[in-house]
Amino acid sequence: MFNKYIKIVIAVLITVWAGFQFADENIGNGILILLLAGVFVFFFFKNEFLLLAFLQIRKQNFAGAQKWLGFIKNPTSALRKPQEAYYYFLQGLMVTQTSMTQAEKMFKKALSLGLSMDHDVAMAKLNLAGVAMHKRRKREATTLLNEAKKLDKHGMLKDQIKMMKDQMKKI
Repeated sequence: MFNKYIKIVIAVLITVWAGFQFADENIGNGILILLLAGVFVFFFFKNEFLLLAFLQIRKQNFAGAQKWLGFIKNPTSALRKPQEAYYYFLQGLMVTQTSMTQAEKMFKKALSLGLSMDHDVAMAKLNLAGVAMHKRRKREATTLLNEAKKLDKHGMLKDQIKMMKDQMKKI
């Protein structure tokens, strides 16, 4: 895995190579080489291992997602800030089954770094509400559920929020 800045350096070097191809009147080669540079620029903005982890989560393969996230050794140096937020968000989803305390830390770190989409923020707050409910902090869980409900504009988490509120009444 390349550092985030090495990807940009590689893209610049490949673009220079494409420029030489254009200068030698090899237009086809230059265009294809520019497309190769575009791949490195794309992977600067969207980390390849995060994309593969999201794909595994979509298939409900959490072990595979954990494997792809394991390739990211140092998220601070390898990822941009929004990517790092999603890294911790995914790690929180993976750890939820084993350690609620560690999952809470991961979700809070993801929220502090700034998830870019409202429904992802709502999902993180919903998970934090579940952790708070598990630790018998009803007031905090209620606040987080209300915030998640406000952020869920398309109603994708409506059923989960309703189920959590019903469970909270039993506490």
